[in-house]
Amino acid sequence: MKPSDRLPGLDLLRVIAILWVMLFHSFVVGGLGPSWSWLSRFGWMGVDLFFVLSGFLIGAQVLKPLARGERLSFADFYLRRAFRILPAYWAVLLVYLLWPAFRESPGMESWWKFVIFTMNLSIDYGQNSAFSHAWSLCVEEHFYWLFPLLAVWLFRRPASWKFVLLSVFLFAMGIALRTNSWLHNMALDPNMTARNWFVEDIYYPTWNRLDGLLCGVALAVWKTLRPLHWAKARRYANASLIAGLAVMALSFWLFANRTGLMANAIGWPVLSIGLALLVFAGAGRDGLIGSKTLPGAGWLAAISYSLYLVHKAMYHVVQFNWGEHLQHQGWIAFVIYGAAAIAAGAALHYAIERPFLRWRERLPFYALRYGTVPSANRS
Repeated sequence: MKPSDRLPGLDLLRVIAILWVMLFHSFVVGGLGPSWSWLSRFGWMGVDLFFVLSGFLIGAQVLKPLARGERLSFADFYLRRAFRILPAYWAVLLVYLLWPAFRESPGMESWWKFVIFTMNLSIDYGQNSAFSHAWSLCVEEHFYWLFPLLAVWLFRRPASWKFVLLSVFLFAMGIALRTNSWLHNMALDPNMTARNWFVEDIYYPTWNRLDGLLCGVALAVWKTLRPLHWAKARRYANASLIAGLAVMALSFWLFANRTGLMANAIGWPVLSIGLALLVFAGAGRDGLIGSKTLPGAGWLAAISYSLYLVHKAMYHVVQFNWGEHLQHQGWIAFVIYGAAAIAAGAALHYAIERPFLRWRERLPFYALRYGTVPSANRS
């Protein structure tokens, strides 16, 4: 992969996303102390940043041939996605199934729910929270299944108003579904004593988490279908960065009570818009975060998927073996837990993920359509 092909801003955002998620999931080992609580409590937002990035990159991948008047090859698209996602995912799932001591919690949903990516729709979170972070992969997979079909349908008779109308509908649907679910569950079980309905009914289901993907796709539509306008707007990349940070600050305020009505009604659209502004700021080399490569960012971005898959379990493994020695150790504990997770993520990347990506590049359809060297920021 050529260094010149990379977009450093997107790499940096990927790194921020995975490290932020890792901070959040430190609750598996009791947290990393009060010094990190102000940041780690919002770390779940890293997943939403991944959603916006995925919507932007995959959206552009689907839309480019359609914008050129070409037919989208569904076989090519789904095969590429399979080589990208499934090998590392199935390898980690196998370890979770065969080695119960690897799990960050004892209970785990049935294997078939993970295989067909429906775990996020019917999980008993109180009893089966092991490998529950795979919920976001389920959302991504549903996006991969449906978006190409929707894009082809919209391009039969393309019109800007159709996309705008659909986007408004999906935003409004998400707000309505989350609000209705919150009001219903609060009336029945306000203290979540029977079950964690916030996670099971609001946070995990795909239909409630489309905001980030939709914002990413909107960026892809803009870049692909209005390239001249996109290029002119790049001069405002730094302004977009500042605006994105401002909207993120608003999101922090909205999610001060993460399970509250305001957060779940309008919090996610606001958060996703803020993250989309950051992604736009990083989607070129003409802005502050996209102009220079941060040492190590490209490598961490490359292993971020594998790292996401294994980090919670590695926290548990380290705590089980050395947890007593790491209590009240501050920075030392932070470094050891993080280093163990990164080492495991790197091992998975180089042993499973990277070989399959190389094999994908050798397939005839890939070499013909994409060349022998893929774009660094293509998923």
